[in-house]
Amino acid sequence: MWRQIIDSPWPYFIGAAVLLVIAIASQFELKIPSRPKGTVEDLAALADRDDLSILFIVVDTLRADRLGIYGYERNTSPVIDDLARHGILFEHAVAQSSWTKTSMASLWTATNPVRNGILRFNQTLPGEAEFPAEILQRAGVRTAGIFRNGWVAPNFGFGQGFGTYVKPVSSPEHDRIRRASISSRSLKGTDIDLTASAVEFLRNFGSDRFFLYMHFMDLHQYVYDDQAPEFGNSYSDAYDKSINWTDRVIGGFLVSVADLGLLPKTLIVIAADHGEAFMEHGFEGHARNLYREVAEVPLIIVPPFVLEEGIRVKPVVSNVDIWPTIFDLIGFPPMQDVDGVSRLPQILEAGGAASDSPTDDLRRPAFAQIDKRWGNRTAQPDSLVSVTDERSRMIFRLNQPEKPELYDRQSDPLEARNLADDRTDEVEAYRALVDQYLTNDDPPWNAAAGTVEIEEMQLNQLRALGYRFEH
Repeated sequence: MWRQIIDSPWPYFIGAAVLLVIAIASQFELKIPSRPKGTVEDLAALADRDDLSILFIVVDTLRADRLGIYGYERNTSPVIDDLARHGILFEHAVAQSSWTKTSMASLWTATNPVRNGILRFNQTLPGEAEFPAEILQRAGVRTAGIFRNGWVAPNFGFGQGFGTYVKPVSSPEHDRIRRASISSRSLKGTDIDLTASAVEFLRNFGSDRFFLYMHFMDLHQYVYDDQAPEFGNSYSDAYDKSINWTDRVIGGFLVSVADLGLLPKTLIVIAADHGEAFMEHGFEGHARNLYREVAEVPLIIVPPFVLEEGIRVKPVVSNVDIWPTIFDLIGFPPMQDVDGVSRLPQILEAGGAASDSPTDDLRRPAFAQIDKRWGNRTAQPDSLVSVTDERSRMIFRLNQPEKPELYDRQSDPLEARNLADDRTDEVEAYRALVDQYLTNDDPPWNAAAGTVEIEEMQLNQLRALGYRFEH
């Protein structure tokens, strides 16, 4: 039914309306319509509500340190900054990979890559894996996902639990749209198609309790418009322009959500699958290594009310913690046999409220993994594993254990100086953590990751994202 709805002309009219809001936002500071005021005690009481919906926004390729709320000097993200300023901001969130497929498999299942086994381009999550959408669907929540990144396509197992899981139809691009993608190909359409389809979904089903997942892609493609700030002409500048564009697209969409009267009963989550590199360590792009620029991502939870002072959670957290935290917030039973933990006790503590759970137990390292040969179906694995805590980040190449990298996150936040040779005791302590991580490789389901044959058309769509494959 909904596929017919989004294939109808209505999303194009909605898309035009969103574009109008974005154009206005280019000239004036866009403010999300007001919500009721709330307190940290109201956060603790969310678990008692039975009307709460979830809007889950993933901005592909968004690194944390390019947002104003994370300290960036450029005005790239006024809408997201405002939401975070009066919501919950996690200051140090680590994605479980620098490649979308591995990262999103971990985010959805709350398991580290070594356990879910999604490390190669043709691997697929088994049907036995339990997604948050399945848990919510069983509870009577209407579930829908709208995505533009082929790595989270349903044939890789990512559609589990979604009543509707679709790519939006691409509309003709407005002549104000610009692209600076480093890829020789480009993904058709823009995130306006995504938001238009999402608004149409909410127009039809917003009166139900819903879970709506939106996967934004324009930043991955360096899309911006002719109203973007004059930041410069480099790829890094274009990336910042695209953040500003995406920020305004999200703002225009949330204006539509507010017009439908849904903000006071909707929990909003803004997350990212990985960041983007601009030669900080000799590489451009992502899906190659695990340095801070590709591993540290924003994580913001916006409650259905305004927190005047906002809450900032300082300890390191992981994307695998997102859904355990959301389920704890809304009063759902915890996910079983997962690596992620609920960060609600730390949220309440940071907000000045008492917590029944000790927060010291939650101070744990974050792991990430990337198989550098993920695009080659026959090559032997060549994995990097990182372990990150408040003090350091160690990167360990499994095929070259004699060449670890150790960075002091306090004195060297840009990770420019490898201290592995000088801090051998510390290296051995982190190496023990990595060994423990690698031995905990049993999936929480009665099935391992499978493989799937990818048709040439889908391979071309994935190549349009800038990726290459070897046979």
